[in-house]
Amino acid sequence: MTISPARAAAFSILEKVENSDSHSDDLLHGPAMAGLSQADKNLATALVLGVLRQQIALDARILPLLQRPESRLASPVATALRMGAFQLLHLDRIPAHAALSESVELARENGHPHAAGMVNAVLRGLTRAAAPRKPLVESTAAMAERLGHPAWLVERWVKHYGRAAAEKIAEYNEQEPGEGNLFERSEDGLRMDDGSRLVAELAAASVEAPKRIWDCCAAPGGKTMVLAARHPNAKLLVTDVSGRRLRAMQARLLREMPEAKVRTLESDAAKLAESEGEFDLVLCDVPCSGTGTLARNPEIKLRLEPAELSRQAKRQREILTAALKRLAPGGRLVYSTCSLEPEENEAVVAEVLEKMRGMERVGVETVLQKLTLCGDTSGLVHKGNLRTLPGVGFQGDGFFAAVIERKN
Repeated sequence: MTISPARAAAFSILEKVENSDSHSDDLLHGPAMAGLSQADKNLATALVLGVLRQQIALDARILPLLQRPESRLASPVATALRMGAFQLLHLDRIPAHAALSESVELARENGHPHAAGMVNAVLRGLTRAAAPRKPLVESTAAMAERLGHPAWLVERWVKHYGRAAAEKIAEYNEQEPGEGNLFERSEDGLRMDDGSRLVAELAAASVEAPKRIWDCCAAPGGKTMVLAARHPNAKLLVTDVSGRRLRAMQARLLREMPEAKVRTLESDAAKLAESEGEFDLVLCDVPCSGTGTLARNPEIKLRLEPAELSRQAKRQREILTAALKRLAPGGRLVYSTCSLEPEENEAVVAEVLEKMRGMERVGVETVLQKLTLCGDTSGLVHKGNLRTLPGVGFQGDGFFAAVIERKN
């Protein structure tokens, strides 16, 4: 039997995500998708992101149907099973026979012909099994499994945001991100997730007429474009530690905003040359765990370990400390992450400011008042900081932002 191009591409991408540090977004724009029709690209994308979003929940449905559930399946076999299960359980327009037979063939053609019968039996068993119901009383671990998330991560969200919010965040992460509702849709070229754009607009509005701006961890460049659009007369320096990402951003700026006055420089944000001087406005959108972006980057939750949070926080403190030292008197810095974890957000800001004199946090609500936003924004502010929670009154990625001003 011939495997369809869309399923072959999806299988190849899922295997690379499973067995390397590759990212699904990069792979979905890479060679595996080249030559596919638009319809096949759409199906391959739906399969890849759907399997990654639902992987923990899919495994929970598959495991009881295995004859030896304690044994670890070979990666190609597990991927074939997950793809078949996702299609059978979540894609109504896919004929069951196609999902089942092609999953069997994927296992057979990728080095495991002996597993073909098992894949067939498990998927047929899945079609006969009753769908699990949400119990009246559900533990946090059971909720996490049902919604395809690691238990330790959901337990953290319950602790910090409450059970109802944690459930909504996890439910949001299961779905394809939709159109945001915070900004009027426009043709200004600033098409990006509402959370990401909100941080950029917040930064742009923090200083009325900055002469010098530094976007210190700039790639992929969406926030840079907002800063350039809002302050076209400012000198804008954008840096990133990755030369590859910086070159991709340069190409994007040249393509989408050729008139922008932007100077790019490959540099570690914690080690910017002293000769670059001081800035009136700094956007410090630091690398982070990314737990606010799981709807569009679902492999993060499959790879992230609790120890990563403290490692990220150490790097974030280094970048924030260095960036604050480059503020001109009266200048402002916006510190932001796309993480939901306090260790990377409030704790980083508090620890850095405790050791630095002359810096003062500014209530983010005073800056938000300058923006033209749709709907009530009161839920976006928590203890003077910006905090967006995916699916909790907000249709977008989870972001944190704090505004800090140099007083002298």
